[in-house]
Amino acid sequence: MSDATVVIVGSPTALGGHFAGMDRGPAELRQAGLWKLLAARPGLIGTTWLDHGDPANDPGWVADADPRAKNRDLIVGYLGRLATHVQTGLAQADGEGRLLAIGGDCTTHPGAMAGIRRARPGIRLGLAWFDAHGDFNTPDTTPSGNVWGMPFAMACGRGDPDLVAASEAPSVREVDAGLFGGQVLDETESRMLAASGVAQFGSGMLGDAAGQAAVTAWAAAVAQRIDAWYIAFDLDALDAAGRWAVAMPEPDGLSLDDAVRTVRTIATSGAPVIAFGPTAAMARDDGDMEATANAVAVLAEAALGGPAA
Repeated sequence: MSDATVVIVGSPTALGGHFAGMDRGPAELRQAGLWKLLAARPGLIGTTWLDHGDPANDPGWVADADPRAKNRDLIVGYLGRLATHVQTGLAQADGEGRLLAIGGDCTTHPGAMAGIRRARPGIRLGLAWFDAHGDFNTPDTTPSGNVWGMPFAMACGRGDPDLVAASEAPSVREVDAGLFGGQVLDETESRMLAASGVAQFGSGMLGDAAGQAAVTAWAAAVAQRIDAWYIAFDLDALDAAGRWAVAMPEPDGLSLDDAVRTVRTIATSGAPVIAFGPTAAMARDDGDMEATANAVAVLAEAALGGPAA
């Protein structure tokens, strides 16, 4: 296989929260022509694309009133299947490929990271988490019970033992992780992040040259002590004015240009990107799925257009 091989995995899950829709995100992005859009990006010319499909996940969403962790058992089972699916997909690329993980809700990321670590034993990951929300709650701090508000914490090894074990976490040291675009955070979650080693870069900061300089310095420092980056990108990090087809759009988010600039800064920091994970795509009456698929392709080019790990 070429060192420009990218394995595509869909993650059809909305189990982490209180409404359905994100489970259909991978299929809807495919229907919107994502693969043709990817193939047309100049920075991805010559890439070999291997679509490994989606792991089994039926049902993709179930209503659950649990105030601590909705669909806990279903999520624990799904994360294991997703990790195995990612691992076998990367094996098709002879251990040299990278991953494009299309979600689905953000519980996709700790499962995908577990699969990468199975495929690449001993790999040291850095994590760039783009999201309008913190995703740093645990069952002890959540006001909603939505596990899709916990996966960043899970990847860092925080949370209830069954969720952390299903994520095979910690997958990253907190000092090697950053939150980009986070603005809608619960109070306890915000305190936990502030007390952690996680770096934080707000959307306003990322729209300024000084903020971009801070990202450059942070990413370069982290790149010296990791083997590769995982870039998790909840599409709600993009400003809602763009009419993106996302599950929970928020105002005052990142412009697409600022997001691409930031992703490219991380991708050229000195450590390669092993995976890019755009999540939370969802059809909406006020959203444009074709424009969203194009944004995913542009962001994927910024993340994966360089050399493989």
